[in-house]
Amino acid sequence: MTDLRPRLPSPLQEVSDDRFGRYGVRLLLKRDDLIHPELIGNKWRKLAPNLERAAGRTLLTFGGAYSNHLRATAAAGRLLGLPTVGVVRGDELTDRPLNPSLARCAADGMRLHFVDRSTYRRKTEPDVLGRLRDTVGAPDAYVVPEGGSNAAAVRGCRALGEELRGRTDLVALACGTGGTLAGLAAGLAPGQRALGIPVLRGGFLDDAIQELQEEAFGGRRGEWRLDERFHFGGYARVTPELETFAADFERRHGVPVERLYVAKSLYGLVVLAEEGAFARGTTVTAVITGRPFP
Repeated sequence: MTDLRPRLPSPLQEVSDDRFGRYGVRLLLKRDDLIHPELIGNKWRKLAPNLERAAGRTLLTFGGAYSNHLRATAAAGRLLGLPTVGVVRGDELTDRPLNPSLARCAADGMRLHFVDRSTYRRKTEPDVLGRLRDTVGAPDAYVVPEGGSNAAAVRGCRALGEELRGRTDLVALACGTGGTLAGLAAGLAPGQRALGIPVLRGGFLDDAIQELQEEAFGGRRGEWRLDERFHFGGYARVTPELETFAADFERRHGVPVERLYVAKSLYGLVVLAEEGAFARGTTVTAVITGRPFP
């Protein structure tokens, strides 16, 4: 993995923003979007340990039609010379032209296999997974779960928290499957807090993060909580209000804002500052987990 030349630790950038400054709050950006030009942010941190465990085998993983995880896995396969297979939710997409995200996966050499939504929901069941492996001709493939979140990934993300020890009071980031938050919280020092902003509806993530920490560390680690209010209707939902906010943040600070995850976490932090959630003198760090794909 060192051959991929990651930029670690990722830069920590302070920005001046009156929406925080007026409340005596200092805002830092943890620029994980600068770790690697193609394995971006938390995708690097979660994929790297899994790529090492794969030991040259085919990578089999899962995602929706706009999955950043699929794109990162495909890019990793191309860069490392590993075969990759992406199982995509929605068999109705089989005969349709590929969207830009899936087209990028295919261009990077990923074989795409579309399945119906019922099969996709059961993808972790041993018999279903076995049939999928056989169908795609990769019975010995190394399986990376949807979103890349497993115990190995969580342990990999612990370094994110360790890089922020002594640098901040609270760390916030957007959450999909919860693996990055699970690892981040475990790496922080006592007294530091982690805040997750889920980008999906459903209220299921708290249990999922606890399960991931149990698998990775044997129990709950660190001080963390979730704020479920800023999903803007669910995954891949970007309202005009959120688009306006993201574009304004880009103009203010010259930082590209990825819309599906990062924009929601930054928006949530602004609202929380206005609500008085942060005491004067608090340093808040927003993790920039990704950047807009071209």
